Amino acid sequence: MDITRLRAHKATKLLFPPINRLLITSTAQDNIHSNRNNQPEKQQQQHQKPQLTKPIPKSKPLPGKEQWIDKEKVGIGERNNLAKWVSSILSKERLDFSKCKDLLTLLSPLQFEGIFLDIHQTVKPLAALKFFYFSSNSCGFRFSLRSYCILIRLLVISNLDSAARLLLIRLIDGKLNVFCDNLRINDGHGDNGKHLELAALFADLSMGNSQVDVRILDMLVHVFASQFKVSGGLNSSLDVICMLARRGLFPSLRTGVFVLSSLVKANELQKSYEAFDILCSGFVPDVFMFSIAINAYCKGRRVEDAMRLFQKMEEMGVAPNVVTYNNIIHGLCENHNVEEAFEFKEKMVNNGVKPSIVTYSTLINALVKLENFDQANIVLKEMIDTGFVPNEIVYNTLIDGYCRIGDIQCAIELRDNMIIHGLVPNSVTLGSLVSGFCKVNQIDRAVQLVEEKLSEGLCMNAGGFTSFIHELCKKSQLGSALRFTKEMILRNMKPNDTLLTRLIEGLCKNKNHSDAVKLWFLLLKKSFKVNTVASNALIHGLCEAGRMQDAVRLLKEMLERNVPLDRITYNTLIYGWCREGELDGGFKLREEMVKRGIVPDIVTYNLLMHGLCEEGKIEEAMMLWNECERIGLVPDAYTHGIMIDGFCKAGKVEEGRILFDKLSRHNIELNSIIYNIMIGGYCRNGSITEAIKLRDEMRIKGILVTCATYSCLIHAMCKTGCVEDAKSLFDEMRTDSLVPNVVCYTALIGGYCKLGQMNEARKLLQEMSLCDIHPNEITYTVVIDGYCRSGNMKEATHLLAEMVKNGIIPDSVTYSILTNGICKEGKIEEAFKLCDNMLQTGFKVDDAIYTSLVSRLHQPSAVAQED
Repeated sequence: MDITRLRAHKATKLLFPPINRLLITSTAQDNIHSNRNNQPEKQQQQHQKPQLTKPIPKSKPLPGKEQWIDKEKVGIGERNNLAKWVSSILSKERLDFSKCKDLLTLLSPLQFEGIFLDIHQTVKPLAALKFFYFSSNSCGFRFSLRSYCILIRLLVISNLDSAARLLLIRLIDGKLNVFCDNLRINDGHGDNGKHLELAALFADLSMGNSQVDVRILDMLVHVFASQFKVSGGLNSSLDVICMLARRGLFPSLRTGVFVLSSLVKANELQKSYEAFDILCSGFVPDVFMFSIAINAYCKGRRVEDAMRLFQKMEEMGVAPNVVTYNNIIHGLCENHNVEEAFEFKEKMVNNGVKPSIVTYSTLINALVKLENFDQANIVLKEMIDTGFVPNEIVYNTLIDGYCRIGDIQCAIELRDNMIIHGLVPNSVTLGSLVSGFCKVNQIDRAVQLVEEKLSEGLCMNAGGFTSFIHELCKKSQLGSALRFTKEMILRNMKPNDTLLTRLIEGLCKNKNHSDAVKLWFLLLKKSFKVNTVASNALIHGLCEAGRMQDAVRLLKEMLERNVPLDRITYNTLIYGWCREGELDGGFKLREEMVKRGIVPDIVTYNLLMHGLCEEGKIEEAMMLWNECERIGLVPDAYTHGIMIDGFCKAGKVEEGRILFDKLSRHNIELNSIIYNIMIGGYCRNGSITEAIKLRDEMRIKGILVTCATYSCLIHAMCKTGCVEDAKSLFDEMRTDSLVPNVVCYTALIGGYCKLGQMNEARKLLQEMSLCDIHPNEITYTVVIDGYCRSGNMKEATHLLAEMVKNGIIPDSVTYSILTNGICKEGKIEEAFKLCDNMLQTGFKVDDAIYTSLVSRLHQPSAVAQED
């Protein structure tokens, strides 16, 4: 900004001579009837030489295509007669509409424009306005834009500003049928330059920045900036100011303040800087304009420019007011110059300007952001001592600050103090307190507070609800999260898509699929749109739970309700069908997605290939692989992993190894998953040496060796009886910075149990507890089996009780092993008691267990022992 232009001066007054070029010209096709030259000569002469001294016969209605007299063929005398006729009609209060209609048959828009410009000072403004409306609406006569501008100027001169404004609005919005010519040069403004065209016309008609010109310019700027704000009128008003400033014409100071303020409110900061510079070249800004400009610079993070403008303002003798100081203080605080903000506060006091509540609240807010609560409370005390009563903004600022640092007690005390002083906590207060309770893990108090305030009629805003529900989801309080989400929806507030997706995922993981489905339908019932991502999360949850029919029904609902489907939607459903072993459903979905124009990707093929490999259909999976390559899809590392795993599980380890080696040759990055698959294949067929080599290769290449790598190797070694080698490998894990997991422990425990070394197995079980690794049902079952094999049924039964105590439910395998162990000792009755106990605890006894027990009853040794 060139602040050197800010000096006291008078705007230069320029007197523009009358323009010779008409802004609007006409064409013969618009103004002369196409068949005019074919009219009888007598009729043409009658039109060319009207006898104005005699009564004019009543004219016929104007035809659809106007028949204008060619201006060049009308002599000076005739023109003067027409001018007198127009003047006689428009100088009377009441219009003779029949004469008006007759006159219009003899005038072209351009003839009228020239005559009206000459006589407009002698006509009655309201009569002229009625003439314009009658001619346009009833006779279809089209006046030129310049004629309308002359009329607007006439109305303003006559202080008929409301009529002038309405006429201007109708001109701009296209409600008036204005005469135009496709041959005229439009000053380069084009169809979108009506604002500049109007401005140019008014400038041509101006008398050099007279009061009337200023009022017209003010009106033009105001109409664009307010009435046509939505359609870019604010920019148009700025264009008008810029163009007319080049001609030495400026709006009033009041309008300048209005435009500048509107630009700042619209966040058009760069344009506000330009506008301020232009306006300053026309008049000296007052304190209000300076304050707005300073605020604009502060909002734009140009605090130094704001300070320089403040200094220039003082030098020019314009005294800053409290708003000016507050703008500077706010800008400094936002720029983290809090100390300088306090210096300005002292300066305003020294200059006799009293701080306002805005001054204090701005400083308190800045200190709270810095977590300087001691200083904030000092400012609060000074504010109260000065006679100000803190308002909701001040209290909410402090409450939110205390909640952010977890000092919920101080926040509550401030809330209570707020109520004592007659202020009602609002949704902002509630949101801050709820956030504070969540921060200190007092979720129950947060829930209680929200329920209490909602019952009192205080409504949280959408942002407060969303933040609160997010916190509930984080703390796994899904029941409360769902309840408050429904509360939002019933209050016609739509939860955002991120929240919905998170809540649906949480409900599905918690096996509350029915609630997730009901939530989805509730949103649709309230006419809220559910996006594809949230819908996909629900479909995924249903597929994970094996509820494929529900997932398919949801897909149909999405189609019926126009919820967009994407590739993820179909891939999720394909995954679900393949997971259930229903490959036909997966392939049908692939066909459907192609029909809907959704191209399957490598993920689609990976899912189908995985499903085929799981069923041992390796050849069909390879056919899909070939199809992938044929249509241009490049198999990725996951694709290779699926096929390698398929080959290995089918006992074709060598084919798997060929594909494994192919990965390296094709520069596809090998990861620990691929290596573990290949290691697992070797371990299954007993090639432990090859598996160990691959483990060593992982280390050399810097590929992460995982617990899965070791669990495969340990299990394979134990299976072949090499338990000590497995134990060495188990201990070696720590050299790779790995802590053995439950799978590794279970594999090694199983090895010791097979050898009958139950003490070693028991030691490892105890070690798991010390390392906070919890045995699972397989771990317990393996040890119980070991004890049963060794005939130690007491320990086996004790371990079953421990298992149940730890919340692990035994399965049919566990009970089958235990009953077999009891039966081996000939205690058939105890075995039946165990089955009865299973039934009492709600466990369904496997038919195989009963069959085994019944067969043992008929064995001679068992019958004899019972006797």
